[in-house]
Amino acid sequence: MTRRDLLLGTASCFAGMAWTLEAVAASNDAFEIVRTEAEWRRLLTPVQYAVLREKETEQAGSSRLVREKRRGTFHCAGCDLPVYSSRAKFDSGTGWPSFWAALEGAVGTREDNSLFMRRTEVHCRRCGGHLGHIFDDGPPPTGLRHCINGIALKFVRSPV
Repeated sequence: MTRRDLLLGTASCFAGMAWTLEAVAASNDAFEIVRTEAEWRRLLTPVQYAVLREKETEQAGSSRLVREKRRGTFHCAGCDLPVYSSRAKFDSGTGWPSFWAALEGAVGTREDNSLFMRRTEVHCRRCGGHLGHIFDDGPPPTGLRHCINGIALKFVRSPV
């Protein structure tokens, strides 16, 4: 065994351990609403299930919520928790509903290293449904852009 083989083997072991620890941490998240895969599939459309439960991304520009301008609240499509206010919504030009902040205590985050990138995933704090990602290229006052899948949300209009 050469020194190079030893180093490559050790690096592979650590990479595998890191992936395993991340998977275990994600599966051990404690959420208020826990359902079986079959229950989620009954409650959600196939596209909602793919986004909320399997962390897929909807096609840019496919959600009518990108153009939603009325006053109201955006709720998690998985559990109906209010997660974003229309007051924090802005047009990012990305093709996904974008917000500069979530409602206080409504979402959780975790590091997402998929697709060879380091990003911050945002999920519903009550059911764990994947909502989207947070980037640091948003407007004041936070400078953040919560880039959210419209299919993961439902809009509830505020009374006039």
